[in-house]
Amino acid sequence: MILIIRERATHQQLKEMLKQWFVLIKIVVDIEREILAGGSEKHHECEEELLLDGSRQRDLWGGDWNPYTQKIAFESIINIRPSQNNRSMEIQSSEIRERVTQVTVRLLGGLNA
Repeated sequence: MILIIRERATHQQLKEMLKQWFVLIKIVVDIEREILAGGSEKHHECEEELLLDGSRQRDLWGGDWNPYTQKIAFESIINIRPSQNNRSMEIQSSEIRERVTQVTVRLLGGLNA
């Protein structure tokens, strides 16, 4: 189940988002609006939900969040963006990684902060 998270996720929301992969939650973070979508099989599904909600493509970055280690992996095919100087699945900009981390930690929790 894909959920758009605007405030700290509840225990029930985390359980819902974990149903797809059990050990991680695929997330897409809007670094400008400071919200995220999570719980899909593929990152592009979360991306689509955020675009429908009013997000701009250039502000969306994908990754995975592990609730057990509370760590973020910054890899997703949606991150391949030569036009934004990101030529890899991994977010290469330390500034963007930090913004993704801040939003994720605030909304889901984490040790990356």
